[in-house]
Amino acid sequence: MRLLVLGGTRFLSREVAAQAVARGWDVTCACRGTSGTVPDGATHLPWDRSDDVPAEVGSGAWDAVVDVGRLPSQVRRAVAATAQAHWVFVSTISVYADNGSPAMEPLLDPIEEDVDLAVDPEAYGGMKVACEQAVRSTAAASVVARPGLIVGPGDPTGRFAYWPQRLARGGEVLAPGRPDDVVQVIDVRDLAAWLLDLAETRTTGTYDAVGDPVPIGELLAHTAAGVGAGYPRLTWVDSEFLEAQGVVPWMGEGSLPLWLPRPEYDGMLAHDPGPAVAAGLRLRPLAETAPGCLDSPVTALSPERDAEVLAAWHAR
Repeated sequence: MRLLVLGGTRFLSREVAAQAVARGWDVTCACRGTSGTVPDGATHLPWDRSDDVPAEVGSGAWDAVVDVGRLPSQVRRAVAATAQAHWVFVSTISVYADNGSPAMEPLLDPIEEDVDLAVDPEAYGGMKVACEQAVRSTAAASVVARPGLIVGPGDPTGRFAYWPQRLARGGEVLAPGRPDDVVQVIDVRDLAAWLLDLAETRTTGTYDAVGDPVPIGELLAHTAAGVGAGYPRLTWVDSEFLEAQGVVPWMGEGSLPLWLPRPEYDGMLAHDPGPAVAAGLRLRPLAETAPGCLDSPVTALSPERDAEVLAAWHAR
């Protein structure tokens, strides 16, 4: 199996390349190589995707291509040069216009031009819609996987890793919203393995690549068990109070990861994994994902702010 990975040095694309090498495939990673090294056993083909497509990409006779790209012009160039390969395009649940519903429609309007996400982060979903359209209209065969929150070893965002690390620290834990708020995550290793299966079987279609939806209280309990923290001492603090305290939802400095405004985001982390599971996706238990996140970088609520918000909640 000759696989071209567009990327291969960070998180999901690197995991895809590493697992493909472990399967004995002939793996080439086309990327700049500035974010890290490609896995041992893979070939690095230097390519800045803002440049023209290298001849080696267009003449590679690839069996499959895996792409996690987000800029429409770059995806259009790549798929045009490798149109005879089976394309596995990694999109996102951010293509959906209604975050309050887990339905796979409607989609955002496509954004055909390349947008700097530092200037307009809201353009991400629309650009991914345009990328999906380019893949479907050009590749001889393709499958689109729309992941939700990808977690696990190598995650540079800390959007889930905060919780294994916080629960392992012990003590009273500030828990956001309500324990029955539904969330879902997918382990990067499970997603990568499935993407390779889709490539090998030349599966076509569009799937939400998501884990099982679970109440956040259950997720935190399984996460605590996975890092040996026992049953956590959770104090549930409502969203209005968190907002008043200046706590940020989802990710970033001062955030509580996995917390989303409700009900407007009720559907974002509640998609149905059933079709993907029927197509071969295998999901590991949350307790097996958590230990791999203990060394991941985290930018979120600091221990000091955690204690301050808890103290303010008890004193209200």
